[in-house]
Amino acid sequence: MKLRAIALAVLTLAATPAWSAEPIQPIPAFKPKNPAMVELGKKLYFDPRLSKSGFISCNSCHNLSMGGTDNLETSIGHNWQQGPINAPTVLNSSMNMAQFWDGRAKDLKEQAGGPIANPGEMAFTHELAVDVLNSIPAYRAEFKKVFGKDKANIDMVTDAIAAFEETLVTPDSRFDKWLKGDKKALTKTELEGYKLFKDSGCTACHYGPAMGGTSFQKMGLVAAYDTKSKAEGVAGLTGKDADRMKFKVPTLRNIEMTYPYFHDGAVWTLEEAVDIMGRLQLGREYNKDEIARIVAYLKTLTGKQPDFKLPILPPSTNDTPRPKPFE
Repeated sequence: MKLRAIALAVLTLAATPAWSAEPIQPIPAFKPKNPAMVELGKKLYFDPRLSKSGFISCNSCHNLSMGGTDNLETSIGHNWQQGPINAPTVLNSSMNMAQFWDGRAKDLKEQAGGPIANPGEMAFTHELAVDVLNSIPAYRAEFKKVFGKDKANIDMVTDAIAAFEETLVTPDSRFDKWLKGDKKALTKTELEGYKLFKDSGCTACHYGPAMGGTSFQKMGLVAAYDTKSKAEGVAGLTGKDADRMKFKVPTLRNIEMTYPYFHDGAVWTLEEAVDIMGRLQLGREYNKDEIARIVAYLKTLTGKQPDFKLPILPPSTNDTPRPKPFE
């Protein structure tokens, strides 16, 4: 009996993931259930004809060659309008509890329809966007294949875009390899940075596979954050003063690629971001060496970026509504 108990304990230990004791888990690879819908969603994601100007696509603000963002303080909308807030990365966004900084969209499907009809972003209407798609025979054929109907509606459009965005995960970072048991994946300095990251309390908000996106927190818990941004956070939805400056915690995955940082995009370096987070959120003054170690660790969070063949969009027809880039 004793030998059996030992054997069971050994088997249990062997079956326990290497990361079981860690507050962060590796990002799993994603296998789409409906490849045809994903392919349609990919085309729609890259198609600027879903905007009034015929120039702005989802990829304009969430560039998949640039960490799923645009590396600007705030995005540029229709007629060169300045966006009100920093564009969060689309990478691993399927792991978020809600979408947008204030969580006003419950999921990727709901989020996908927002920018199309926002006058400060793509400045179109859902009706006109659907008219464009329905004027193109190749698109109608794809909608028929995926949804069984050759006439698109906005629900189909957002379903397809969301299906594509769900595939935009970034597994196999060096940190994930370390979590899975490859003890050579990280350097001594990077491991020291991870230990400091945990010991400081960063994992109270940045935990789980995405290391963020699963809670709302006030920006400036210990000391107020000085910003020129007018964004109110969750208070803009609830009207409650207690929700002012409360934002969805951003993911730290691929963080070295998704600068500038914070909801206002005011901070361009990881070093400054770590310093500010330490002082304002944790009440801790990191020295330069500590900041360097944490930054070294954060750079191990860059995973395998989405890699696919760029979609070739079907041509417009004589019936396709014309873009109006200067109106």
